[in-house]
Amino acid sequence: MKSGGMIMSKWIAAALWCAAPLLFASAPAQARPGTSLQSARDAAIEQQVSAIVAQGRGRIGVAAVDLDGGGQIMINGDMPFPMASTAKVAVAATYLAGVEQGRLRLDQSFPMMMPVAESAESRSAVAAVRPGEVMTAQSLMELSITRSDNHATDGLIAAVGGIGAVNSWLSRIGVTGQHLDHTMATLVRDDGRVNPVTTIDTRTSSTPRAMVSLLAAIDRGGALSPESRAVLLDTMTRTSTGKNRIRSGLPEGVVFAHKTGTLSGVTDDVGIVRLPDGRHLAIAVFVTGPEGHTFHAGLIAQIARVLYDGYSQPVLPSGFETARR
Repeated sequence: MKSGGMIMSKWIAAALWCAAPLLFASAPAQARPGTSLQSARDAAIEQQVSAIVAQGRGRIGVAAVDLDGGGQIMINGDMPFPMASTAKVAVAATYLAGVEQGRLRLDQSFPMMMPVAESAESRSAVAAVRPGEVMTAQSLMELSITRSDNHATDGLIAAVGGIGAVNSWLSRIGVTGQHLDHTMATLVRDDGRVNPVTTIDTRTSSTPRAMVSLLAAIDRGGALSPESRAVLLDTMTRTSTGKNRIRSGLPEGVVFAHKTGTLSGVTDDVGIVRLPDGRHLAIAVFVTGPEGHTFHAGLIAQIARVLYDGYSQPVLPSGFETARR
């Protein structure tokens, strides 16, 4: 039986998300523009983004999809990149799917999973952890998404039944090209063993296309119920990490639900931007290279501004202005 407090908090989150005009209520359907006009806009945006990508010395992947008006760009869209903590979106969504199925509750308590010191002799494929502070799943999710807390995330991974459960959920909703192979404790412990610039490691990786597919499935209602969607996207708007990444490239006050990821030589940011007319733009930017996170963040911010400006103006069907006059 769900507690009254949890039901009320979830109802409030869903009501605010779906009703408030400044939050991520589904955007009104847009008239589909002519293919040639849309393609021309996409090509112009992609050219500008490619010029920014060329400033980096590593592998960079970008995907952006106008979820309402159509159109998209892909740069290395089908190349696997390290997900780092952007994997936490799928972890949280898998837990929420369990809530929908009645197997889990947001007010259910689980321990954070804390790393245990390992010697070289005792090191195994999966980093050793022990139970830590116990808190509700909703609190674990808040820490995992807004503060990118690895211990809270591993608590959620354990709660859903392990990384296999996350991959099974991704498969069920039709997302291919994204796969979780590590707990967060293992990912952090093994960070730096593979050079992400010279080696394409498909473990705990996502293609840019797969990440925007996941974001689209969440935003469009194909992956979660409206209530769960509201809880997840509302939490993602409170992300406190990566303020110098996509967020820095957006105008002040733009509503943005996102998740960052950071490892050695890896700087990621993925999320959904609300455009001025209510359309939603899904963005995934994965940057690898030797320049450092500050430089990478600058590239991500520049890319975000080009995408925002480019897709803020919907493509109008041929003859629309004449017909309106």
